[in-house]
Amino acid sequence: MSEDSLIEYPSDFPIKIMGAMHESFAQTMFELVLLHDPDFDAAKMEMRPSAKGTYLAITVTVRATSREQLDNLYRALSGHPMVKVVL
Repeated sequence: MSEDSLIEYPSDFPIKIMGAMHESFAQTMFELVLLHDPDFDAAKMEMRPSAKGTYLAITVTVRATSREQLDNLYRALSGHPMVKVVL
């Protein structure tokens, strides 16, 4: 079966998650990513606060094993109430 994808699996795939600055935002995103990539390492999270400190951008680099896995992760992140944008 051929998948219509430009990504070769498995591969490391960066995802940027943005949300309001909140004390549990990073931990919550880590736990959510872990559900879709059980081997995800918190050391692969890069965090950057916005200039005014209102928002936090987190880049997670997951081990993508299939398009289905990435789609499910994007849906979970996009649907989370703390998340504003997923890129």
